[in-house]
Amino acid sequence: MNSLRERVLNEDETWTVFALPVLLLFTSSPLALAQSVYRIGALVADDQFVPAFEGFKKRMAELAYIEGKNIRYEFYNAKGSREALKRLAQKLVQDKPDLIVTSSTTATAPMAKAIQGTNLPVVFLSAGNPLAFVKSYASSGNNLTGISTSSIDLTGKRLELLKAALPRVSRVATLWDPATGRSQLTAVEAAAHALAVRLQVLEVRSPDDFEGVFQRAKKERAGALNVLASPFLAAYSKTIIDLAARSRLPAIYQWREHAEAGGLMSYGPILLEVWRQTAYLVGKVLKGAKPADLPVEQPIRLKLVINMKTAKTLGITFPPSILVRADQVIQ
Repeated sequence: MNSLRERVLNEDETWTVFALPVLLLFTSSPLALAQSVYRIGALVADDQFVPAFEGFKKRMAELAYIEGKNIRYEFYNAKGSREALKRLAQKLVQDKPDLIVTSSTTATAPMAKAIQGTNLPVVFLSAGNPLAFVKSYASSGNNLTGISTSSIDLTGKRLELLKAALPRVSRVATLWDPATGRSQLTAVEAAAHALAVRLQVLEVRSPDDFEGVFQRAKKERAGALNVLASPFLAAYSKTIIDLAARSRLPAIYQWREHAEAGGLMSYGPILLEVWRQTAYLVGKVLKGAKPADLPVEQPIRLKLVINMKTAKTLGITFPPSILVRADQVIQ
């Protein structure tokens, strides 16, 4: 009996010696063996997107993607150059990272072309016009997904808010970057017709155009300014805000940062929040989801910001109905 018991124990010990490495092999994978280090390529159009990208990285860290441990970023900034965007898009594709993030429609459009014929996933972080490179909001039909900043949808709403804040204004100058296409302009023209507002469209193709278009606005007696969404115009927001102040033109912008920098009003998503929202999509793709199966998401919330300092400088008194709708009032 004892010998039988000893034989069973010896067999168990043999099994333990054999099975332990095998069990460790399966139970420790993938965490303890060779933890994957994801390579994320990033392309932003210009400096305005750099702080938001840092916010994206912070949110990724909160989701357990730790830089230097299980994720590595290869960051490129085109500094406002469209030629640089094309060149850097090609470089990122050649480097073959696990995933690419882009900052805006301007940065995503060349990337969408560069990845054709590859299986590289791209997540765009703040595209104003996603339909320029995806089939629909429900399903992209390709390797792209991301967050829409609803620039086209909100264009008319911004004009509506500007008219509500300045009910006596009948003529509004509209700053437009033709490189963004006509979609926003078409939307604001429709809104102007519904509001019985006359539009003065001011095309800006280069930094040298700003002085001239503001002189035109003043000459034609525009009562306010609507700045359409554009990475190029956003890159020169300080110039626009300064010229608007000098021309005494109350203006509405897309981003909160513009109102905080001295613009009268802004209405749209919060860029940092949009990029943090994008981290969830990136996490899904890294876990195996296909971009084509992930719908393009809308911003979680929109904010109306009013700068009362600028209003006082311009001698503007806001109707109470606008002030109660404001999410942030800068005193």
